[in-house]
Amino acid sequence: MNADNVKSQMRKGILEYCILLILNREKAYANDIIQLLKEAKLIVVEGTLYPLLTRLKNMNLLNYEWVESTQGPPRKYYALTKEGNDFLSELGFAWSEIEETINHLKEL
Repeated sequence: MNADNVKSQMRKGILEYCILLILNREKAYANDIIQLLKEAKLIVVEGTLYPLLTRLKNMNLLNYEWVESTQGPPRKYYALTKEGNDFLSELGFAWSEIEETINHLKEL
């Protein structure tokens, strides 16, 4: 079994949760999201992020607004919707349960 493949699948599994956590603090431009994920050592490229943002928007978890930029074209800033906040809460509970399970198993 290849550990890199498992680690990659684990990162993919938590990516939505991480994006929602970022947007819970404030609205953000896609490049800001990528930078914050990179600072958290979760490397994501635009080709991965944009389809995920579109999917989350289509699920009514995010919305966006265009904001004029002083350095080029307008930028799309994403924010959580009410449904997105509710979904984030559910994921928070699920994460706590997973964390509790893992910690329990590590202590065996």
